[in-house]
Amino acid sequence: MTTTYAALLRGINVGGSRKVPMAELRTLMTGLGHDGVRTHLQSGQAVFAADHGDEESLAAELASAIEKHFGFAVDVIVRDHAYLKAIADNCPFPAAELEPKQLHVTYFSAPVEAERFAEIDPGAHLPEEFRLGDRALYLYAPNGLGRSKLAEILSRPRMNKGLIATSRNWNTVMKLVEMTGA
Repeated sequence: MTTTYAALLRGINVGGSRKVPMAELRTLMTGLGHDGVRTHLQSGQAVFAADHGDEESLAAELASAIEKHFGFAVDVIVRDHAYLKAIADNCPFPAAELEPKQLHVTYFSAPVEAERFAEIDPGAHLPEEFRLGDRALYLYAPNGLGRSKLAEILSRPRMNKGLIATSRNWNTVMKLVEMTGA
């Protein structure tokens, strides 16, 4: 059975380093035996269909191929359409009422427990807020991610120790739901 997935690549094509041209990524993924490979933007999203493997093995396979082809390691998270749709459907914030730049999702490679973020005083950063979901963190940052003090704290290495974590704005979250559902 073929399943449609999104691959989320962390930290590529930012600031002129770790360049991964999307056309090369599509060719690389097609060479791995994936069908219908499409990319979204230049910041590391690819949608593909596969009839083998699971999210973890597909992520490992792609990360290995990227390192071999481009010469540097890239963290990869792979999620299927059902998961991506559930993340969008279960957003604890009123997404339809917010500007997409105000809402972000950080996808994690594994489940996270609330204790990981226990040192963060939620009231100290209002009106910014975060909520945990299934291997995800939702962040409401009314002034955008670039000005968010809470986002800065949430992205500290000790907060994400032992995990791959990569964030996407709400427009990208919804686009990936659309692309994997087609």
